[in-house]
Amino acid sequence: MTSYETLFVIKPTLTEEEINAQIEKMKEVLAKVDAELLATDDMGMRRLAYPVEKNERGYYTVLYYKANGDAIAEIERNLRINEEVLKFLTVKYTNGKELAQFEKLVAAAGKSAEPKAEEAPAEAEAQEA
Repeated sequence: MTSYETLFVIKPTLTEEEINAQIEKMKEVLAKVDAELLATDDMGMRRLAYPVEKNERGYYTVLYYKANGDAIAEIERNLRINEEVLKFLTVKYTNGKELAQFEKLVAAAGKSAEPKAEEAPAEAEAQEA
């Protein structure tokens, strides 16, 4: 299986629950095409370089995964038909240097996700006390 990174930008007019639902929808598409999701990097709301469909901002999410080449067409088809997605980009990592960089990106995305999981129990304990 080949390593891929897909960045997609969701409309800023959605609520947090709707944004999370869109991200989960893409994760389900990855599972459906037998792709192995390695990490997710929610970059959050950011300013776009130029207005897209009259939107100045967008919610950025990056998915790092391994999949077969024929799965990419299905993933991109789902992104293309989703009206809530403004833009998307898929990058394929093939040679040694690219794969080394891919592993670093996956590790960084994994580390950024871990503190959020650790903070939540600490906050819950503080609220109980």
